[in-house]
Amino acid sequence: MTKICLCLTAKTIERDLEILKKYRKYIDIAELRADCLTHEECFSIRRFPELAGLPVILTIRRKSDGGCFEMSESSRVVLLSKAMAFAEVDVRHNFAYIDLEEDIELPGLEEAARAFGTKIIRSFHSFNGPYDNLIKRINALYHVGDEIAKAAIKIDDLDDVTRLFQISKEITGKEKILIGMGDSSICTRILAKKLGSIICYTSPKDEKDLPVAAPGQLDPIELGEFYRFRSITREAKIYGILGYPLKATSSPSFFNRIFDRENKNAVYIPFPSQSVPSFFRLADEIGLLGASVTVPHKEAVLPHLTSMSEQVVSVGACNTIVRSETGWDGYNTDTEGFSGSLLNFIERKNFKGKRITIVGAGGASRAVASEIHRLKGKAVILNRNEIRAQQLAEAYHFQYGGLDPNGIKLIKKFPDIIIQTTSMGMEPDINDDPLRDYQFTGKEVVMDIIYKPEMTALLKRAANAGCRTLNGTDMLLRQAKLQYQYFFGKTYPED
Repeated sequence: MTKICLCLTAKTIERDLEILKKYRKYIDIAELRADCLTHEECFSIRRFPELAGLPVILTIRRKSDGGCFEMSESSRVVLLSKAMAFAEVDVRHNFAYIDLEEDIELPGLEEAARAFGTKIIRSFHSFNGPYDNLIKRINALYHVGDEIAKAAIKIDDLDDVTRLFQISKEITGKEKILIGMGDSSICTRILAKKLGSIICYTSPKDEKDLPVAAPGQLDPIELGEFYRFRSITREAKIYGILGYPLKATSSPSFFNRIFDRENKNAVYIPFPSQSVPSFFRLADEIGLLGASVTVPHKEAVLPHLTSMSEQVVSVGACNTIVRSETGWDGYNTDTEGFSGSLLNFIERKNFKGKRITIVGAGGASRAVASEIHRLKGKAVILNRNEIRAQQLAEAYHFQYGGLDPNGIKLIKKFPDIIIQTTSMGMEPDINDDPLRDYQFTGKEVVMDIIYKPEMTALLKRAANAGCRTLNGTDMLLRQAKLQYQYFFGKTYPED
């Protein structure tokens, strides 16, 4: 069983115990990062396991290994020795684990630890990316057969993640902890069981006074409740979303809640990546069954598909991929998601007679333009790169322009509905407004397909001018329900 571990990085033992009490029901063990304690507090760590009331890992991490301990190595050894001294027969009052780096040799302390039930985690932290000899280095951590090898590797891209999963298959029959550090490594945390790791480390997200123990750690509630860590097995079916930087996606919330309600052994994971080929290599390694695709990859995934739906072919963009016997099938649910949402909002069956402005010329804009054309609307496409706007507009005999004064003038000819399809205004750049120079009359219907924040700078300006406004939440839900059908081959259960 892979245990959820809470890393305690407060300056005082009292504060660490407060945090532990708050998150206790979400975790199995805790790691006392004694290197984060004040100098005075360090001499009181011996009683911590008894006070904690659950298994505890003792770690005094050097600054060179990503920790906070800056005193001499001999001082660190003294603290480790004091923490292990006066061990009790009741092992619950002793540290359950002690984390020692690969280069530290303390035979006397190690033997004393074993004698009183304390397991040794032998670790290294690499902040320079994976090494070619990583397997050899991990195997060298097993000084004695009962030790646990821990390797924490800085992840630069999804190829590094793929390598970590490959390595996990080659180290069998031994207890290990394999960890990816960094934004692209989130799946190594959620899929710790699949990696064969016996421990998954977490840090509380809402405790602003505590430093995160390592880059890429999830909050224990997020891991346990949101990603259903305890409910899924290492054989769980894996789905996810590909995009970059993926700071504002709600798709994991949508699908993981469904999986919980349907009691599926499945999980939906973010895969932030700038490289589409790297994503597909990882997808094959972990057996990914399906994924949503968002900016900026809706067009870049097309060469990797073995089959494309009519919408994908006509639009030239894909937002849904599903593994099949022959490879990857591509679909586009943005089309119906967009038109269903906007038509419902304006209470119409089509766009006939409507003159519409589309802002943007990316994958989402392609879906929007396709539906406006199919449903008999007329449009102008405005984009910072006017050549891209022209290429998209000509496919549907629409007009086009740049996001410059000349382009802004064109909106007056297509003022009925304005649809913003770019990432401008999305978190964290919430003050961005692609139509900053356009003055709303109050008669326009304005749709922004962004859903975080709920009111972008553009929508706020439009609403203040008296316009009816619509964000992307309803579109998101509609297209996600269609993705559900492609992922599972059945109609989305509306109840």
